[in-house]
Amino acid sequence: MQGFDPEPFLLSFRLAALTTLILFVVCVPIAWWLSGSTSRLKPVIEALSSMPIVLPPTVLGFYLLMIFSGRSPLGRFFEEYFDLGLVFSFEGILAASCVYSFPFMLQPLQSGMKQIPQSHLEASYILGKSKIRTLLRVVLPAMTSSVLTGLIITFAHTVGEFGVVLMVGGSIGGETRVASIAIFELVELLDYRMAHIYSLILIAFSFSVLMVVYTVNHRSRNERRA
Repeated sequence: MQGFDPEPFLLSFRLAALTTLILFVVCVPIAWWLSGSTSRLKPVIEALSSMPIVLPPTVLGFYLLMIFSGRSPLGRFFEEYFDLGLVFSFEGILAASCVYSFPFMLQPLQSGMKQIPQSHLEASYILGKSKIRTLLRVVLPAMTSSVLTGLIITFAHTVGEFGVVLMVGGSIGGETRVASIAIFELVELLDYRMAHIYSLILIAFSFSVLMVVYTVNHRSRNERRA
């Protein structure tokens, strides 16, 4: 029997926090463009961005493993110029998590931006504000619930990742052994007691996250009706 080790949870939360931060910065301008675009490429981009939702994690993880390996141009580039291996490293699972959780940040942001009245945007432009200032000072403050939903769901989804992280990072203590992988290994060792403890922590965390999301959305709907 093993004792409780908080390290996998700390690593999971660190991975989730960095993934959420990176994806928020990346997805805000993309969602802003998609929410107002009429380009013929829009359906293609939306379909590609949503692929991680429908693809089996092992399939996505396998191709990310190939892309990140030292045999690929991208993998060689990082190894030669940054002395950084993306396979079996924290940086590798961070990059993989950003790909896997991408739609969970993009879609709430895009949905929130679509709900902003066009009159608000036009008023901002008339007052001389640029598109960037309109986005930062008008759009984002007006869609707080969508922003919070994207942040919370992305964080929670990353904490629960298993297949993609295992394929790209393996199970290296303090480096890539996140909570979901730790549970899998405990089950393999027949240490069901500790697996229960780890699992219950993630269940409680997931329930708390969903409660926050639904509470925020419920209050936001009530405010709009008032």
